[in-house]
Amino acid sequence: MEPPGSLDELTQALRCLPGVGPKAAQRMALHLLQHDREGAQRLGRALEEASRSVRHCERCNTFTEGEMCALCRSAKRDASLLCVVETPADLLMIEHTQAYSGLYFVLMGRLSPLDGIGPKEIRLDRLIKRALDGTVREVVLATNFTNEGEATAHYIGELLAARGLKVTRLARGVPVGGELEYVDSGTLAQALRERRMLSA
Repeated sequence: MEPPGSLDELTQALRCLPGVGPKAAQRMALHLLQHDREGAQRLGRALEEASRSVRHCERCNTFTEGEMCALCRSAKRDASLLCVVETPADLLMIEHTQAYSGLYFVLMGRLSPLDGIGPKEIRLDRLIKRALDGTVREVVLATNFTNEGEATAHYIGELLAARGLKVTRLARGVPVGGELEYVDSGTLAQALRERRMLSA
């Protein structure tokens, strides 16, 4: 039996989620239609609204509904500290530790030449402009400890150190190959406290 076209379309749409393969997508679609149509409609409305209203913060590049996110607008943050992370999820994880009071720049990715992701794709021009605004005194590189994350940190570190900024890297409390989103907050807080100068 051929499934209805709209059911097939829903299944295919759910496959865009990370870690969701064809069978899991089909289970989700069938569950929503069989047991929770109201939830399916709410999900649809929320996705439509978020895709329409969420954009990038003009200052730190994270997601926001206004021109500038709440962290960048806050007078309580230490504007001399700038933490560079790969994703909004990494930013949220660092915030959860309550060990960092500075501001952020979110790359929305990492350097990966094999995937065609270079400095332009992760907006390094915006990061350099932000870091050289005259207020930033230290840039904390908090990219993941993957090969791509390390390469990204090294590349950014050299660019910024050559311009006279103090550049530090998260300490190795985070496991090699680990991603910040999945590290417990105690380990991440320790890594922030023990950040070090990036050697040239």
